[in-house]
This record gives sequence, C-alpha cells and structure tokens, in this order.
Amino acid sequence: MSSTLKIEGLRAEVAGKEVLRGFDLEMSSGEVHVIMGPNGSGKSTLAHVLTGHPGYKVLAGSVKLDGIELLELSPTERARHGLLLALQQPMEVPGVRPYDLLHAAGASEVNLHERMVEEANKVELRPEVLERFVNVDLSGGERKRAEMVQLGILQPKFAVLDEIDSGLDVDALGAVARRLQLATKEWNCGVLAITHFRRLLQELTPTKIHVVSEGRVVATGGPELSEILERDGYEPFRAQSA
Repeated sequence: MSSTLKIEGLRAEVAGKEVLRGFDLEMSSGEVHVIMGPNGSGKSTLAHVLTGHPGYKVLAGSVKLDGIELLELSPTERARHGLLLALQQPMEVPGVRPYDLLHAAGASEVNLHERMVEEANKVELRPEVLERFVNVDLSGGERKRAEMVQLGILQPKFAVLDEIDSGLDVDALGAVARRLQLATKEWNCGVLAITHFRRLLQELTPTKIHVVSEGRVVATGGPELSEILERDGYEPFRAQSA
C-alpha cells in the first residue's frame, strides 16, 4: 500500500529565530529523497520539527502523512503513524536495552530477539552489541548500525535520517546505505535523508535531490544535481533564495 508524506508552507523557529521559511516537499513510499544544503539552511530543524521536538515552534504550514496532520500529534503518536527519526548523534539510554526499547515502541515480542539478530547481521553489527544498553559504549558506526536494526524491526512508512552518514567509515556507510535501499523494496519504506556529502549517494540511489537554502527548497532534481553541487557548491543556490 502506497503512503504519502506532504509538507506544505512549513515555517518554524528555534530560540526565537525563524529557520524554516515556507518549506515544501512531497514524497511517496518507496522513494528516496535527499536534502542537501549549507550549514544553517534548516536541514536539521526540519527533521526535529517533523518528529515533534519540543524545542522548535511551528509558526505555519502543514505536515500530513496519508492525510493525517502530524503537527497536531505528539512525537509518540507520529511514530505510531509510521514516522521514524534517526538522529545525527544517537542518544545514550543507560539502563535500557534495545529489546526493551523496541518492545516499548510497539514491536511484537514474537521472535523479537531472533529478528533483531537477523537485522544486525544485515548491517554487519555484532549481535552481542544488542545486549548492551542503548548506544552506551558504542562507536559511531555501531550506533548507526543499531539504528538500522530498529528501522528493520519497526518498519516505518517513512524514515527521516538526520546526517546518518556523519562519523561513519566507508564500511559502515555502505552497510547503512544498503540497508536503507533494501527497505525501500522490502516494505516500501520512504527515505528522507539529510546529508552534506555526496558519498552517501554512492550506495543510496535518490529519487530526487532537494537543495535547501534559507529555510526552503530552492532547487529539485535527480541524481545529477549532486554532481552540480560537487562542482559548483551551494553559492549559486544561495542567490535563488534571496
């Protein structure tokens, strides 16, 4: 079954400063949309606003998942409707193991441990890591791979990835990107990936690339747009946002 995530005229501020200034984007399940832009352009703010971070204030606009207005829902309710956020810096949760976290998030207990091990193998994560507290004493690569285990178990309609490639070596990046690509086929997951670097796109094939400047989308294109960014940088697009 196909799902749709539609963002219209989204405006939001943090600490009294407006960061998103009329952000528009629409995507369907099974698609990979990549958001690129300079520092301070609103990329991470978008991720936090979509998932309901309390430190961000929505000023206007709409975010609908299959016609349901997410901005009216709590972060927990948004997750239950099929939205997952993978953070740039995954938080440590002392005292809580991945099994308990996934069960609390709604995963069925039936064969849960076996399914976790299966998902860990898909991203080349040592199964014993799943016995530790969430993200405690894990390397950056292990944390990102562990998030892919969560993704594989929860199978969200849309995964919002805030710089999932940050701090990853080549092997970890490849494992994470391949798992995301497989998810688009396995259960038709839509992937919204925020990144600075073209290297993510060597493994994860984008349906569309969106360039963000001054809090809104200023250009949209196919994979070839990443080549233009690699060659010319963001400066030509900053002029379009003025």
